[in-house]
Amino acid sequence: MESLRDRAILDEIMLWESELQNDLRTDFQRTFDRWMDHKLNEIPDSMKRLFFKKLDASLFHLHSFIQSSFVQQDAKKQILLSAKALNEDIININDLHKLPIDQLHYLADLQTSKHRLYSFLQGGITGTGGLLLSGVDIPVQTILNLRSIQMVSMCYGYEISNPYEMMTSLKVFHASLMPKHLQYKAWLELKEELQADQMMSYFYEGEDDLVNSKSLEFLLKQIAKLSVMSLFKRKLIAGLPLISIMMGAGLNYQLTRQITDFANKFYQYRLIGEKSNAGGLYDE
Repeated sequence: MESLRDRAILDEIMLWESELQNDLRTDFQRTFDRWMDHKLNEIPDSMKRLFFKKLDASLFHLHSFIQSSFVQQDAKKQILLSAKALNEDIININDLHKLPIDQLHYLADLQTSKHRLYSFLQGGITGTGGLLLSGVDIPVQTILNLRSIQMVSMCYGYEISNPYEMMTSLKVFHASLMPKHLQYKAWLELKEELQADQMMSYFYEGEDDLVNSKSLEFLLKQIAKLSVMSLFKRKLIAGLPLISIMMGAGLNYQLTRQITDFANKFYQYRLIGEKSNAGGLYDE
């Protein structure tokens, strides 16, 4: 049954969803986005399809590698220990559904705050270094942010080791990377999949293509960020490139915050929907 607290959180999510519909881009941002779309359209479709296929495969393999790593298994044990302190009946990740949603949010916030700190530090380190550190910035950020979504998923009681949850977390990751003016459409698509998949299965049966032109746009913007940071590395303050350090730390922190906030909203909405009678929430 849906509690009063669940309804209050759902109302907060609905308010957040309505705010997603607002396109708050400046004229400069709109002009830049149109220029970016024009440049992406100049790339041959065959080349883009090949790139998207390779990037999809890389994300799948990276997700599997992260969730099976010793670090992730240790983090899973830590989540279960923390949850067991709140309810001794909890044995596995799926049992976390027994906890009130505020306690699940608390567990998720503990994990995401760590990843925001990691992202902040990693961005600052990138701002100090040369070509090597700049070259690993995007891969390291991808690993940190994919892992953060896996942690959020587990904190809300969803075991990421099965194909359905793996694909769902990857789709949440992709949607969370979208620019603010495109996140609303991605959010609606995730909600539609929840409505279609009320009877959750072990295997994912929906569309498994993740990467598209907007993903490529995100990568290009990350490369542009690194290029701007490289210019400021030459401007030293007290012997350190403080501007590029602050830029790298701040931008990476904001990206991880955007991703983890989106993931929290999605898994809260999903859990409340599943707790409602016959998934009626998804039909609203």
